[in-house]
Amino acid sequence: MTDHPRLKPLTRAPWRTRWGWPFAALVALMVVLSLRPVHAADWPIRAVTIVVPYAAGGNTDTMARIVAERLSQKLGQPFIVENIAGASGTIGTMRVARDAPDGYTLLFCSASQIIIAPLVQKVSYDAAKDFVPISVFGAGPYILGVKSALPVATLPEFIAYAKSNPGKLNYASAGEGGIIHLTTALFLSKAGLDVVHVPYKSGAPALGALMTGEIEMYFGNASELVQQAANDRIRLLAVSSSDRLQQLPNVPTVAEFYPGFRITSWNGFLAPTGTPQAIVDTVARETRDAARDPEIAARLRKLGIEPGGADPAEFAQIIREEDALYRDALKLAGVKPE
Repeated sequence: MTDHPRLKPLTRAPWRTRWGWPFAALVALMVVLSLRPVHAADWPIRAVTIVVPYAAGGNTDTMARIVAERLSQKLGQPFIVENIAGASGTIGTMRVARDAPDGYTLLFCSASQIIIAPLVQKVSYDAAKDFVPISVFGAGPYILGVKSALPVATLPEFIAYAKSNPGKLNYASAGEGGIIHLTTALFLSKAGLDVVHVPYKSGAPALGALMTGEIEMYFGNASELVQQAANDRIRLLAVSSSDRLQQLPNVPTVAEFYPGFRITSWNGFLAPTGTPQAIVDTVARETRDAARDPEIAARLRKLGIEPGGADPAEFAQIIREEDALYRDALKLAGVKPE
């Protein structure tokens, strides 16, 4: 039987043709590179997810998007903000705790998720063990606002008025056990005041209650109250930071009357424990540089936020100090763990 003229016997393997060896070597190299671990020095080689445990549009989300834009520019890969809200921010926080510690999932949150929530409710993560602090991007104080119908113009006048009307005034919070509730509880304790707590589901209805006169006082976010103070329905009496705000030089701090009083709502980066130190240091450095950039700092101050830049060690110290602070505040507020 004669062989078909077009069917030549295959005398050598295809990878041994003229171009076979270089092609085979290239394939082998690609396989090796795909299997080797990605070192911190290579990071990032793809998009990084920044989980914000709140809905879009709030202060934390806005800050996360500002710093994400900067990180994308400086590190050459997209930094994408993903909003995972729910259960006081613990759902998104739990998601990050369970992710691989490879630098491709970061948490951008506040003390609510890392300090307060674990003290007042059951959570599926251990904040101290599951996360490593990276850097604080910014911290916003709270401002004590009162309805303008009250016959007071200064903090001492308000304190005197409240003392003469024990149990007759109401204050709002954005939910029991939240930072605003605890800030107010600490202030009332310092001042020796008896004011009734009225919790709301979030900051928006709490601020609305102050503006309509349903409640008499509210420690709100600076960005919220500064915008509303111009309409003369509320009066700003004091800020909770250690220093006066640049945009409100005539509004004193609570600390000017009660030394040592200081509460701010920080927002910053944390990563799953085990994230390589080189990645942690890189994010910390870039976050610090972003916060110190004059243009970005101006954007933050317009939101009532002071630029941050704390390094990992400083951030860890802030968390330790605030853990003790909020434990005391929870007792004063009468909030018991679930």
